[in-house]
Amino acid sequence: MIVLNDLLHLPVPLVLASQSPRRQSLMRHVGFVFSTVVPSIDEDAVDTSMPPADYVQELAWRKAQRGAEIASGEAIVIGSDTTVVLDGAVLNKPADAQDAVAMLRRLSGRTHTVHTGLALVGKGKGLTSRRASRATDVTFRELSDEEIRAYVATGSPLDKAGAYGIQDDFGAVFVSRVEGCYYTIVGLPLELLYTELRELVAESRHA
Repeated sequence: MIVLNDLLHLPVPLVLASQSPRRQSLMRHVGFVFSTVVPSIDEDAVDTSMPPADYVQELAWRKAQRGAEIASGEAIVIGSDTTVVLDGAVLNKPADAQDAVAMLRRLSGRTHTVHTGLALVGKGKGLTSRRASRATDVTFRELSDEEIRAYVATGSPLDKAGAYGIQDDFGAVFVSRVEGCYYTIVGLPLELLYTELRELVAESRHA
């Protein structure tokens, strides 16, 4: 497998500021070598009324900055955050099973937008920082109450924005159409991460 750190000529180690197994799995799958830290931030302190792209970028930025404080030595720290937006309303992780059921009923038969923010914080000579986001439209077919309750009973929706995961064995069958980057929905737009890292390295060479 190609080691993307080498292909990108990364001058320092990569650190992922996330405990998400999905994001870690995606990065390993495409060939990134990295360590992880778990940043603790107050997500409720970020105003959900700001534009969704700005909202997810701000959360990703705070995670990356906190991760940079935790990480030892020089590094490029990656932060990411995902949310679901329907009719202008932000749907983050459900508070409980009842909330998850309500979210899925709202999404049933509708098209919503998944926004994922990405932030890179460089620790080392010449390294700066970058932030960006991607958005993907997702359409659900009509869901029955039986399907919704069966899915929520698995517990899987409780740690996911919008109360579903497209990568889940059952959540995937809710989705009838995707317009945009699939990995944005999973929680880490890989092409965006790769190109942002490439730009960060290019900037460091001219610093």
